[in-house]
Amino acid sequence: MVVFGAWIAGFALFWLTLGKPLDPARKTDGIVVLTGAPGRIDRGLTLMHANAAKRMLVSGVDRDVRPHELAIQYREAKLFRCCVDLGWQAVDTRSNAEETAEWVRDHRYKTVRLVTSDWHMPRARLELAHLLGPGIELVGDPVPSNPRFLTLFGEYHKYLVRSLALMLGAG
Repeated sequence: MVVFGAWIAGFALFWLTLGKPLDPARKTDGIVVLTGAPGRIDRGLTLMHANAAKRMLVSGVDRDVRPHELAIQYREAKLFRCCVDLGWQAVDTRSNAEETAEWVRDHRYKTVRLVTSDWHMPRARLELAHLLGPGIELVGDPVPSNPRFLTLFGEYHKYLVRSLALMLGAG
C-alpha cells in the first residue's frame, strides 16, 4: 500500500510541476529544441530573436527535411543561415540527448537551454543532464501544452523507468 501511495503521489507531483517557460532575458550559450510537438521550434526562434543564445540546435529533424525548407516554413532564412543547426540523427529522447551532448561539446558551450513540451521536460532533462555531466549548466524552458491524461501517464512511467535505469548504471 505504501508503494502504491508513493506512486500516486509521484504522479500527482509530476503532473502539478510541469513548469513554465523561462524569461527570454535568461542567457545561455546555446538553445536545443527537441522536435515532436507544436510550439517547440517557434519557442526556440523567439528566444534567438531575443538574443537569448548564440546558436540553436533543432534535434530530431526528419532526414528528408532540408534547412531551406524549415527556413521557408518559419520565414527565417537569415537566422537559419547563421545560427541554426539541424540534427538528423535523433529518433527518440535518448538519441536527442546524445546528439545534443555532441553538439554542446563541439561548440564548447557551458550553458544550454532545453526547449521541449512541458510534459516531456523531466525525462528530456534527465537524459541530457546524464550525458552532459556536472560541468554544463542545463536549464529547462518548457513549452506549455494541454497533454491528455494518457500522455502524462505514459510519460511519467517512462521517466520512472529511465530514472531507475540510470540509478542502476544502465545508461
